[in-house]
Amino acid sequence: MDTRLDGQRAVVTAGAGGLGLAIAGALVGEGATVFVCDIDGRALSKLPSAVEGARVDVADPDAVAAWLDPITASGVDLLVNNAGIAGPTKPLEEVTPDEWRRCLAVGLDGQFHCARRVIPAMKRQQSGVIVNISSTAGFHGMPHRAPYVAAKFGVIGLTKTLAMELGRHGIRVNAIAPGAITGERMDRVIAAHAEAEGTSREEIRSLYAEGTSMGTFVDPEEIADMVVFLASARGKRVSGQVISVDGHTETLYPRTYAQNEKKRMGE
Repeated sequence: MDTRLDGQRAVVTAGAGGLGLAIAGALVGEGATVFVCDIDGRALSKLPSAVEGARVDVADPDAVAAWLDPITASGVDLLVNNAGIAGPTKPLEEVTPDEWRRCLAVGLDGQFHCARRVIPAMKRQQSGVIVNISSTAGFHGMPHRAPYVAAKFGVIGLTKTLAMELGRHGIRVNAIAPGAITGERMDRVIAAHAEAEGTSREEIRSLYAEGTSMGTFVDPEEIADMVVFLASARGKRVSGQVISVDGHTETLYPRTYAQNEKKRMGE
């Protein structure tokens, strides 16, 4: 299957590590010119020479404009809105307004800031692809993760609406909903979840896997493969879709949660 992206210009947010770096590497491997941003200066300093990086907080619209406007002046073919943060792991009444705002500012507002800077260039070309990274949490509720879940639900709504707005301009917009991805970020999520549930990390990790039909986590490279497909000519009629790469998530509801709530209430 031909998924070459020779001559295409791609931008990837949070692209200096983890999933973002895997996506950037896959795009470079298919011949694209890749620009990434990240807030991790150390990770940016270690980027391969084929990837151009900049330190940008996507929650800051001025910083996003300063980064993207010079890039889009020469044209842009692909935006991968990958940046997001886990947010707090606690009951909603314990979430502070600052924690709520920051999680949505990065995970949802950041996608808005980036999309609005690339869309004019894509309209001029009458072509382009936007891939928004959501999550299986974008259509499952999850106790103790309200800000993150709200952001990921919002990403799906944004995706559907942009696909409607932009389709007649030759611009395709899709979302990818990963499941539990192997790597350091998921390790931190599991640690926070285990602390909130009062159980071991090993138990939480096994519950995440058991919540999928295939009983497994996914690797970053598997998400990157889907990005490449959607960006390529092979995906030329795919738009407005939310595509899960997750081994089929049946539930994100922690199976220990109800038991611990009963204990907490003295039942």
